[in-house]
Amino acid sequence: MNKKFTSERYNRQIILPQIGEEGQKKLLNARVLVVGAGGLGAPVLQYLTAAGVGYIGIVDADVVSISNLQRQVLFRENQLGQLKTEKAAETLTILNSDCCIETYSVNLSDENAEKIITQYDIVVGATDSFASRRLIDRVCKHLGKTFVHGSVSEFYGQVAVFNYRGSASYADLFSDYPEDNTLPSGVIGVLPAVIGSLQAAEVIKIILGIGDILANKLLIYDVLTVNFTIVEY
Repeated sequence: MNKKFTSERYNRQIILPQIGEEGQKKLLNARVLVVGAGGLGAPVLQYLTAAGVGYIGIVDADVVSISNLQRQVLFRENQLGQLKTEKAAETLTILNSDCCIETYSVNLSDENAEKIITQYDIVVGATDSFASRRLIDRVCKHLGKTFVHGSVSEFYGQVAVFNYRGSASYADLFSDYPEDNTLPSGVIGVLPAVIGSLQAAEVIKIILGIGDILANKLLIYDVLTVNFTIVEY
């Protein structure tokens, strides 16, 4: 790590006594996998990259579509039809060349999940697929990896941290879920920015070992009432 460069780029983090240069080194050495480069993945990826998380993986098989642009702020009109992983990696590398961005332009599956996830310390679930969430949870629990979950629907969002130092898993909290794997399609565009930012904050806290982690807790945010609720379980 180039300390002179770091002191300039990450100065506003380093001057925080809870972080300092040692904390910044932890961020630069951390490995985080983000499953989903859509509405939630966009703020997660941008803030982790800006913070200096050194190794970031992106899993997403989709291409950019016009309906994405209302909330997926990583992408632009001139990128329609192109792979989200590739376009995200290009933007993130321009944002911070300290970070190594690895892309997986595939759907996470039973065949590839363990091989991909085993390379990372923390997995961020930024997907709207119930099946993908359950798969991430199973593999993270098996491998002893922390799973930072986020979800959005209409005007409501949720954040929770699973499998953190022996804490509950996604399956423990959400034992009853739809089998058809469908979610409501409507969502106000700013909501993923709020929830994704909260996910990124949890990742950074976990890496640094600071603050209270949303383990065995579910944070619920309501845009319409500006209400944050934390439910312990």
